[in-house]
Amino acid sequence: MSIIEKAASRIDHTRNTAPAPAPVETDEQVVALNPHAAAAQPAPSAPLAPAPAIHAVPLETFAPSPAESAAAAVAAGAADAAPVRHPSIHAAPAQPRTARAPGGKHSARKVDLDLARMRDAGMVTAASGRTSLLEDFRVIKRPLLKRAFGEASMPGRPNNLIMVTSSLPGEGKTYCAINLAMSIAMELDHTVLLVDADVARPSVLRTLGLPAQRGLMDILIDDKLDLSDVMLRTNVDTLSILPAGTSTPRATELLASSTMTNLVTEIANRYPDRVVIFDSPPLLLTSESRVLASHMGQIVMVVEAQATTQHAVKESLRQLEGCSNVNLIYNKARDIPGIEETYDYHYG
Repeated sequence: MSIIEKAASRIDHTRNTAPAPAPVETDEQVVALNPHAAAAQPAPSAPLAPAPAIHAVPLETFAPSPAESAAAAVAAGAADAAPVRHPSIHAAPAQPRTARAPGGKHSARKVDLDLARMRDAGMVTAASGRTSLLEDFRVIKRPLLKRAFGEASMPGRPNNLIMVTSSLPGEGKTYCAINLAMSIAMELDHTVLLVDADVARPSVLRTLGLPAQRGLMDILIDDKLDLSDVMLRTNVDTLSILPAGTSTPRATELLASSTMTNLVTEIANRYPDRVVIFDSPPLLLTSESRVLASHMGQIVMVVEAQATTQHAVKESLRQLEGCSNVNLIYNKARDIPGIEETYDYHYG
């Protein structure tokens, strides 16, 4: 055998006995198990392996499942319609956009007021017809609304923030606050937020037949809470409610805090047509009402006829010195002959 024949025989023997190249398994696995990656980027070249060798590995070892095959088909169609990108760019953002936890930061909560029950309890409702009570609160609200959107008498005290209070418990301040809010909610150009700020003895939700909820105090304590997390929308479209929330012994300090100042500024200015009614604690029993009054543009003090003493009224008015818009509602007056129990409201 010549030298040339021996060399050719040696080369043929080397080709027949050479093992399959190592990179083949890695490349084929990427193609079979992650079809998105295959469509997104070309397989790296293997210098030691000829191109046909990539298909020499048995595909049964890396056969994709039916779900993976479907994914590969989708990826192939997407690759024709869109620019080529790495699959993680498409998959990662898609999940958070569609998955929002219930009760998220801007979730809306709605409660239904029992308007028939409110009407039977002697409260103002749109369905109660033209009653003397409705007319009384129309008289009461008109000067309040006139000032609400005028120039503030004192800097930092928007006139659309109205506090309803009394000297002592039981004079009807919550009843008047709810009726005033319901009457203003009947206006065509205004919306109302009713805030239960009597944090020691919350009574707005109880009077309306609603269970206790998180509210004002929770916002002041937890800076992660937003107003929308605790505000309640009602079936009266123009009326919302902010409950008192969790009771706390630090209520006075919280109401006097910069957080409270920021909150009342926000609720006063967020909507240009909004009137905010605060049901406040009695003036002569707590310090919260005096602190709350320092944020208000207008004060309405309820006086119970034939019950509240002149001394109590004078002392309450003395505590409101510095508040320029103080108004009185004379409540539970019996001045109509022949009627055993009636309510007459005098504004002054």
